[in-house]
Amino acid sequence: MEQKVDFESFFKKERVFKHVEDFSFPRLAGTDGEQNAVNLVIKTFNNIGFKKDQIEYQKFDFSTFYSEVLIKIIAFMSIIIVSIVIFIKYIYPFFTIIVILIIVIVFLSILNVLKHPENQKFWEKHFGKEISSTNVYIKLNAKDQPFEKAGNIIISAHLDSKSQTFKTIWRVIFFTVWEFGAIGLAILYIFFFIDLYFKVIQNIILLIEFGIIITSSLIILSSLMIFFIKTGNKSPGALDNASGMAIVFELSSIFRVSPLNYYNIWFCQFSAEEIGTMGSRLFLDSYDSLFSKEHTFQINFDMISGDKKNQNRVEYVKSYGALPPKKISGTLDSFIHQAAHEENLNVKGFKILSGAHTDSIPFHLRKYESVDFATFNASKYSHSKEDTPDKVNSVILLNTCKLVARMIINLDKNFKICC
Repeated sequence: MEQKVDFESFFKKERVFKHVEDFSFPRLAGTDGEQNAVNLVIKTFNNIGFKKDQIEYQKFDFSTFYSEVLIKIIAFMSIIIVSIVIFIKYIYPFFTIIVILIIVIVFLSILNVLKHPENQKFWEKHFGKEISSTNVYIKLNAKDQPFEKAGNIIISAHLDSKSQTFKTIWRVIFFTVWEFGAIGLAILYIFFFIDLYFKVIQNIILLIEFGIIITSSLIILSSLMIFFIKTGNKSPGALDNASGMAIVFELSSIFRVSPLNYYNIWFCQFSAEEIGTMGSRLFLDSYDSLFSKEHTFQINFDMISGDKKNQNRVEYVKSYGALPPKKISGTLDSFIHQAAHEENLNVKGFKILSGAHTDSIPFHLRKYESVDFATFNASKYSHSKEDTPDKVNSVILLNTCKLVARMIINLDKNFKICC
C-alpha cells in the first residue's frame, strides 16, 4: 500500500454506521444473542470478501467466578474488615496493625490470582457458572516477510454486550472511591499510630479521627454498591461495543486488498470481554508463543464516540492507574499523534483510574505494547438500555478508521526502526 491512500473515497461513514446498527442487539456471553452475533460476524467477514477458510474460530469455556462471584466476595470482605478495624481501633490499636497486615496480604494474594482468571481451578469450576463462547478472527500474512519473522499487529474489538445495575461511569466511580478510600484510610492510620505512641501531632488528632470515620464510611458505601452490581442482557451495546466492531470490519476491508509488507495483521472480534476479558486472554494463550514482544502491537477499540461536546475528536487511553499512573504505550502513542498530524485530525489522550477493563489488559500483563481507542463520555450510556445507535457518531467512527489506518501504514514503513 502506498503512503498516500485516498481514505476519503475508501472509508464510508454510512457503511461503518450500518455495522453498528446490525450488531445493536443484546448479546451477553453465553446467550443465544452472543451466538447470533458470532454468526453475523462470520457473515459480515464473508460479505467483505474473506473466504471461509480465512475465517478462524476459537471456541472456549470459562467460569463467571472471577467476574461475578469473586468481586462480591471482595466487596463483602471490605465491609466486614473495615468494620472490624474500626471496632478494634478503640479497644486495642496494636491488634489493629496485625489485622491490617493480614488484610493487605489477603488482598495482594487475590490480586495476584486475578491476573490470570483464564486458568480455571477448583474455585472457578465449582463456584461460578460455566459459559461457552467463541472468538472470530482473520489473519493476513505479511507480503515480504515469512510469518515467523514478520511482526504482528492485532486489531481488536469485543462482540459481546451486557447491562448492569449501574452504568459504567458509576462503576468506575465506585471502584475509584474504594481504591482511594483504602489508600487514604491506610495513611490516616499511620498518622493515628504516630500520635498514639509519639504524641507529636496532637493538634490534628480530631481531624485524623474524623478522616478515619469518613473514609471508612466511603469504603463501606462503595463496597455495598459493588456488591449489588448485577449483570443482565438488556443492553443493545451500540457504543459498547458495536462501534469498535464496525471499525475492525472497515479496517479489514482495506487491508484485505492491500496487506502489509512486514507485519502479519489480525482482525479479531473477541467474545466474553464483559465477563473477565476471557476471549482475548485465551486468544493470547494460544498465540503468545508465536508473538515477539518487540514486534507485536495491539490496537483495541471499545466504546467509540458518544461524546456530544467533541463531535470530531478521536480519543484514546493514554495512561491508567493511580499511584503513579502507568503510560500505556510509548511507541504507539507517538504513532497516534504522527497519524493525526498527517490526516489533520483532532486526537486526545485521557487517563483512567480503576474499574474499567478492556481487551488490552491481557496484552499489558504480558508486556506487549497495546492501546485502547475509546471515548470517555461513552461510559454515560454503556451497560444500559440507553446504549443505542443514536448515541454513536459516524463522523468519529470514520475519523478513527482514517487515523488508525495511517498508523498501521506508518508502523509498516518503520518496521526495522520499531523492531
